[in-house]
Amino acid sequence: MNVIRTAFRNPPLLTFVLVSLVWIIASFMLRGFGAYGHLRYLLELAAVIGIAAAGQTLVILMGGIDLSVGAVITVTAILLPLISPASDPTGLVGIATALVIAAGIGLLNGAGSAYLRVPPIIMTLAMATFLQGLLVIIAGGSAVTVSNPAVILLGQARPLGIPAGIVLWLVVSVFVLLLIHRMPTGARFLALGANALAARLSGVRVERNTLLVYTLSGFFAGLAGILVLGMNRQGYVGIGDPYLLTSIAAVVLGGTSILGGRGTYAGTIPGAILLVTTTALITVVNASPGWRSIMFGTLILALLLVSGREARR
Repeated sequence: MNVIRTAFRNPPLLTFVLVSLVWIIASFMLRGFGAYGHLRYLLELAAVIGIAAAGQTLVILMGGIDLSVGAVITVTAILLPLISPASDPTGLVGIATALVIAAGIGLLNGAGSAYLRVPPIIMTLAMATFLQGLLVIIAGGSAVTVSNPAVILLGQARPLGIPAGIVLWLVVSVFVLLLIHRMPTGARFLALGANALAARLSGVRVERNTLLVYTLSGFFAGLAGILVLGMNRQGYVGIGDPYLLTSIAAVVLGGTSILGGRGTYAGTIPGAILLVTTTALITVVNASPGWRSIMFGTLILALLLVSGREARR
C-alpha cells in the first residue's frame, strides 16, 4: 500500500508504472508486442515526441505554451533538404543552418511574448499559421526527399544495436534534466512559472528568460524535425502536425502542471512512451480512422485523469 501511495504522490513514477503495466499486459495478450525489436521501434517513435516535448516542458514549466512546435518540425523537415549545400559532404552545415532557423523561430515567439506582450498561446498559434502558409508557398503539395548524409545516418544508424534517435533522446534528456534541477536557469524558469511577479521582484529578468525558453523550444522542435526527416527520408507539409498535441500531452501525462511552476522532464519521458504505446495498441484494432481517433482521445483523457492531474492536498 505504501508503494501505491508513493506512486500516486509522484506523477513521474506513476506514469512510469503505467507504462510498465501496459507493456507487460500487452506482451502477454498480443503476440510479438514484447519482442525486443518491437519495443525498440516504439522507443524510436517515442524519441521524436520526447525531444519535441523537451522544449514544451520548459515552456510549460515557465507558465507558457508553444503551439508552433508542429510547424517548426515541418519547417525543418522541408527546408533542410533545400538548404543543404552540395559542397558539404558531411551534411552538418545544412543541419546547423536548419537548427539556427528553428531556434530563430522560437526567439521570435519569445520576443513577441516578452516585448510585445502578446499572450504565448496567441503568439505561437499565429506563428504556426504563418509558417504553414509559407510552407505551402515554398513546397506546395510536393514532398522533399533528403540527400543529406548526416540526416540519413541519424535515421538509420544503430550504434551497439540502439537506434541513433534513442541515443539522441538520451543526450537531450540528460541536458534538460540537468538544466531544470542543477542549473540556475532551470530554477528561474520554475520561479517564473510559480509566481512571475514575485520572481520579477526577486531580480529574475522575465524578458531574458522568456526569450531563452522559447528559443530552446524552437531548437528542440528543430531537432525533432531532423529526426523525423531521417526516419522518413522525406519532408512534406503537415509532417509535424501530429507532434503538437502529443508534445503537450506527454508533458501533462508526466505530471507537470499546465499552469507552470511545478513538474519535471523525468515525467515527460514515460509520458511520451505511454502515448506511443497507446497508439500502437489502438492500431492493432481493425477499426476505421474515425473510431481510432475516438478511442485514442478517450484513452488519453483517462490517462490524464490518472497520471496527469494535480496532486490533491
